[in-house]
Amino acid sequence: MREYAKSFDRIVHIMDDLRANCPWDKKQTIQSLRQLTIEESYELVDAITDTNWQGIKEELGDLLLHIVFYAKIGEEQGEFTIDDVIEGVCNKLVHRHPHIYSNIQVANDEDVKRNWENLKLKEGKKTILSGVPKALPSLVKALRIQEKAKQVGFEWEATTQVRAKLDEELKELQEVVDLHDIDKMEDEFGDVLFSMINYARFLNIDPENALERTNKKFTRRFNAMEERLTANGKSLTAYSLTEMDNAWNEIKRDERKD
Repeated sequence: MREYAKSFDRIVHIMDDLRANCPWDKKQTIQSLRQLTIEESYELVDAITDTNWQGIKEELGDLLLHIVFYAKIGEEQGEFTIDDVIEGVCNKLVHRHPHIYSNIQVANDEDVKRNWENLKLKEGKKTILSGVPKALPSLVKALRIQEKAKQVGFEWEATTQVRAKLDEELKELQEVVDLHDIDKMEDEFGDVLFSMINYARFLNIDPENALERTNKKFTRRFNAMEERLTANGKSLTAYSLTEMDNAWNEIKRDERKD
């Protein structure tokens, strides 16, 4: 048994103490914790995007706390215990990895994914796409939908086909833009985004991570531009677009030198 099993026991006992004695912890429900859990998840994702290992360690701890918290409430409600949670996921992992714990043979990771989806269907999932959480952010949801469709062979054969489909969707978007039809524009724009995510998948790029990297890059450059232009006491709104653009380009050149 791992040395840190005692650390897990410790956090479980701490949660028992907090639930019994802390006014805030005693008040929490699964509903009140929901948004906090979402925020903790995004903080972990943010640390992963930055490859911030110290941050990843801390955020994993925060998420572990939430898991223990939900399990404690589940135990109080007579629904399940933390042991049930752990045993359940252990059983699931063994069952869905027959190439490790049984005599099933696989050639690669794609075979593993296909087996996983087939086993989920046998376990009661009604359709291939039913396992995609409804509450996922739309960009992540699109990626998961495409990945699951791939497992049953509903997939393009080559990257060139995906790029051609993207070009086709861009053309259709421009056609409805010319018509000034907002509803159709939104519909076609969604098709473009879906195709872009598909293209990213074929390029082995995580579209969510790619977009977040660009968000961070834009924020960093904008903040640097603002700091540079307002250093003399003038407001950023006092500068023309050309002046801001020139400062922006200078910052980009400085970044490339580093």
